[in-house]
Amino acid sequence: MTIDRRQLLGAAALAAGAAALVSCTGKDDDAGLKRLMAGDGDWADFRALFAIDPEWIDMSAMLLTSHPQPVANAIAKYREALDNNPAIYLRDNNDRLQEGARSAAGAYLGIAGENIALTDSTTQSVALVYRGLKLKAGQDVLTTTRDYYVSHEALRVAADRSGATVRKIPLYETLDGITAEALADSVIRELKPNTRVVAMTWVHSSTGLKMPIGLIGERLARHNAGRGPDDRVLLCVDGVHGFGNQDATLDSLGADFLMAGCHKWLFGPRGTGIIAGRADAWPALDPTIPSFLDSDGYGRWKRDDPPVPTTAAMVTPGGFKPFEHLWSSTEAFKLHQAIGKAKIAARTAELATQLKEGLTGLANVKLRTPMSAELSAGIVSFDIEGGNPWDVVEHLQANKIIASVAPYRTPHVRLTPSIRNTPDEIDKALEIIRGFRAAA
Repeated sequence: MTIDRRQLLGAAALAAGAAALVSCTGKDDDAGLKRLMAGDGDWADFRALFAIDPEWIDMSAMLLTSHPQPVANAIAKYREALDNNPAIYLRDNNDRLQEGARSAAGAYLGIAGENIALTDSTTQSVALVYRGLKLKAGQDVLTTTRDYYVSHEALRVAADRSGATVRKIPLYETLDGITAEALADSVIRELKPNTRVVAMTWVHSSTGLKMPIGLIGERLARHNAGRGPDDRVLLCVDGVHGFGNQDATLDSLGADFLMAGCHKWLFGPRGTGIIAGRADAWPALDPTIPSFLDSDGYGRWKRDDPPVPTTAAMVTPGGFKPFEHLWSSTEAFKLHQAIGKAKIAARTAELATQLKEGLTGLANVKLRTPMSAELSAGIVSFDIEGGNPWDVVEHLQANKIIASVAPYRTPHVRLTPSIRNTPDEIDKALEIIRGFRAAA
């Protein structure tokens, strides 16, 4: 794969960011990274940025990443500066570096950095949004039975606090033959006059189904036409398993809030995440944790001022934290922007399709993820006839292939190839799966 320079470095700002990223590594002689930043690199150059054990095939990007070289070096640089003089370095640099991270995240999602809140994970992002929603008794929150524990639990707490009702719909009976239109219809037809929130997951971590969030967003926009800000239906999306492997913006998704961690498919620093929100949606939230990023937070406190409309800065939790990780998320966004979101999405689909096609060719395997790239991303879920999912994962691990089990009532085996993986690794995983024998 040769990266097209014209597509990747067409904007002067992006070129400047690329140069800064190369400089950040502290390795001016790193030919692979320079090729990536110049638009002439390949996937082997990208893989070489990671200090992963070459004896293992790591297909667990959906869990926790290894830091690529630019991110790792930025963390080391900031950690050394903080260790040398923590109070002074923090005082002189924290605001600037946090704003840099917000700007980089905003550029990635096509919005202003001021509409990004910085968090430590998808879990925290989801909790801050759902706990912060200004729900009222009698209002309806629509979600599905297919969503993850974190969303369900955060919504339960929000409903207990507000008196709103959380309604979980089954979404579909079977994924066989399912379409984007049918999935969107199954959500939109469940709207009620008192529905205030539609809480969705972009890519389901159980089956790997990619929901047509953009289509749902379009339908909700029509539904909201003519409604005031307190009556419109808000679309809130746990986007972590599309974030970093799909070519989308906040506007193309039609979401009011997108919550995601940066330490999975984006290959960002561990312990980092974001909430991206529409400019006019932030007032629908109350901040949960006092912010240090809000420029006038202390001032309003000292003056005993009344509350003001919520902003993304106000939703960003304050407190002392691993600042070197938070600041270094900028480098992950720059790296993805330099390679190109469309190329990353295409490569993710290519590897996932290779794996899915290989699995469907095995007589004892049942693929649980839609074959279509329109309805799937990087998660590939499957079952082996007669095989306990945990035994399958153990078998793969014994052969130095990292997989996982979806922690749902119906568990499936998951392999999650990312742009860090190779077609040869996919073939090796298929070979090991072919050789699995269920215990008698």
